Amino acid sequence: MRLMKHLASTALALGLVATAASAHPLDGLTAEEYQKINQILRDGKVVDDATLYPLIELKEPAKADVLAWKEGDSLDRKATVYFTGADGFGEAVVNITQGTVESNEKTKGQPMVLFTEFMNALEGVLGHPDMVAGLEKRGLKPEEAFCLPLTAGNFFTDEYTNSRLMKVPCYKVPDGSNFYAKPIEGLFAIYDIGRKEVLRVIDTGAIDVPKDGWGYTEEEVAKRVPLRADFNPVKLVQDGGPNYKINGSHLEWDIWRLNFRVDKRPGLVISNLDVNDDGTWRSVIYQTHLSEVFVPYMDPSEGWYWRTYMDSGEYGFGLFLTPLRAGVDCPAHATFLPATIADDKGAPLVIPNAICVFERSIGDPAWRHFEVFAQTPENPIPPEGRPATELVVRTASEVGNYDYLIDYRLQQNGQVNIYVGATGLDAVKGVASTSMKDATAREDTAHGTLIAPNLVAANHDHYFNFRIDFDVDQPVNHFSTMDIVPAKLDPSSPRKSMWTVEHKMPQTEMEARYKLSSMQPRYFHISNPSREGYLGHEPGYMIHHGDVSYGPFDFANDPPMKRNAYIEYSVWNTVYDPEQRYAGGKFAMQSDGSDTLAEWVKKDQSLMGKDIVTWFSAGFHHIPRMEDWPVMSTEWKTVHIMPHNFFAHNPALTIRNPK
Repeated sequence: MRLMKHLASTALALGLVATAASAHPLDGLTAEEYQKINQILRDGKVVDDATLYPLIELKEPAKADVLAWKEGDSLDRKATVYFTGADGFGEAVVNITQGTVESNEKTKGQPMVLFTEFMNALEGVLGHPDMVAGLEKRGLKPEEAFCLPLTAGNFFTDEYTNSRLMKVPCYKVPDGSNFYAKPIEGLFAIYDIGRKEVLRVIDTGAIDVPKDGWGYTEEEVAKRVPLRADFNPVKLVQDGGPNYKINGSHLEWDIWRLNFRVDKRPGLVISNLDVNDDGTWRSVIYQTHLSEVFVPYMDPSEGWYWRTYMDSGEYGFGLFLTPLRAGVDCPAHATFLPATIADDKGAPLVIPNAICVFERSIGDPAWRHFEVFAQTPENPIPPEGRPATELVVRTASEVGNYDYLIDYRLQQNGQVNIYVGATGLDAVKGVASTSMKDATAREDTAHGTLIAPNLVAANHDHYFNFRIDFDVDQPVNHFSTMDIVPAKLDPSSPRKSMWTVEHKMPQTEMEARYKLSSMQPRYFHISNPSREGYLGHEPGYMIHHGDVSYGPFDFANDPPMKRNAYIEYSVWNTVYDPEQRYAGGKFAMQSDGSDTLAEWVKKDQSLMGKDIVTWFSAGFHHIPRMEDWPVMSTEWKTVHIMPHNFFAHNPALTIRNPK
């Protein structure tokens, strides 16, 4: 809620920030364009003063047109607009350049939640007599409660038919920094945000509200435990200014260039990622972005079983971008950039310092070698090596209690690492137990961990799916795997066990989905069949294992898993389709699982001679621990992308020695 209020106030405080005309067809929508979209829709009698907009996003030109585009060329700018109407949600395509509405039809699903709907739910719930009575039973008044509307998923019952539901638990208003430390357990409301109506209030029995506020500011912590001794700060500095150049949405650094933007749903979008190979710019990735974040909790109780959030599709990683703090979130020497999205009324909303860009060298070698045979007592020769420097493009989104950092880290050796950092606060439930010695502790911790007196953090998962459209030199690529398998050895060989690499190329989409296991090592290879690389290799890039997690889920019968069946496999491959941007489907809110990555591949299209899109899920199981409270340390997970016979030699070879 703090973030929502911050966003609302930020828009008023900053006003409308004008930006230059778009320089690239994949640039994000500007403040002027949001205003023009609104006016075009009004002029066309499509919307009126009461219309709200869950989502306005760039409708990208055809990929072939983007790839053929040169600076100075003109392509029509278009936007996809989801809006409220008297009979539900509408979807329009607006041609901003021509000033026309190209299409207007009713949506086939529900767009993400509006800020207005959050506020309506909060106010509607606290004003309901059954909620007032439930609070009174716990010795609380409505003004002492802070309620948090949460998406309710879809459990395929009548209640979810022709409705738009949120479930609303509450917390005692904090007297410090922590809004989640005092849950009002056993009491929540079911609210239809479409009808603006409380359907019912559920009270499963009062549990005493925890008394400890568990504040996490330095002042609050100092009152609890002694702070550490003063510490000489270790800082990243950069003399002489940055080595990167930013021109609008275009970024160039070392051997890399790319374009970036922010969309309301996925957050940061990276496009046209190219690498300089000895003077020749070569494409690596056409576009990559967060596709979905799925966070299912493992507590089957009435107040928790439905907590199976699709954080990107239901809430929006771009909407919940938070300003980054110099010296904490990013080094003080970083470049901080704003992001512009649309608010509920379709007006531009500016989030300051939403993106930071910085270089860093932390003392690691890009490569080194010490040649022992060159040493003499008279002439010791130091190791030869070069320092490693990386470029980081970072955002942070606060979705409820969790904060998620998204990094794109470019390396001088041609590698790309996508990092996801999970931090913030655990979601906690109030319990009677204050210690594991209490008689209630076993029952209280059946599905989680007692992390503080009267607080249990439920077990849960975090799944981060990324859409990665590789274009290694060109759109048409091969996808193959390199499997580590036992080698067939001659019986006479002294060695009785070795491994070898088995190359396999799936022919169709259904064949090209994979689970990852350390017991079955496998590397994923995207290559260009039309270019003969150095030494005759097929140049490509490879996705290394990264961080994955699987749960023993019933994907056929468990509703949240049907809606997010893409987590059954970590790697998927599809034929490029510009409409398939999100693994959880075009509309995540109360979706039924019929429009997801797991369903698209059932067409089982041939991958041969096609433009292939790779989908990769990283994640982790979160078994909470006391060390996660009151704030959890940042947990980093990766998608590791590295060149494979793409360069003729180690690209880091040409790094200069430091002066």
